[in-house]
Amino acid sequence: MAVAAGDVGGQAFALGLVDEVAMDVAPVVLGSGKRYFGSVDSQHLLEDPHTVIQGKRALHLRYRVRH
Repeated sequence: MAVAAGDVGGQAFALGLVDEVAMDVAPVVLGSGKRYFGSVDSQHLLEDPHTVIQGKRALHLRYRVRH
């Protein structure tokens, strides 16, 4: 099952339902920005990325979540 980032993703993260995080990083400035997982009160650790794919204008990363 996949959940998008933002408030819903943050709620799933806070409940411990997220096993992996897929993140695409691109060199774009979007103003003030938003938190990737909304307002998460607890701290979660991500392992080193197990998948790193360098594209032409983006970096695609996949992290496992430590529970």
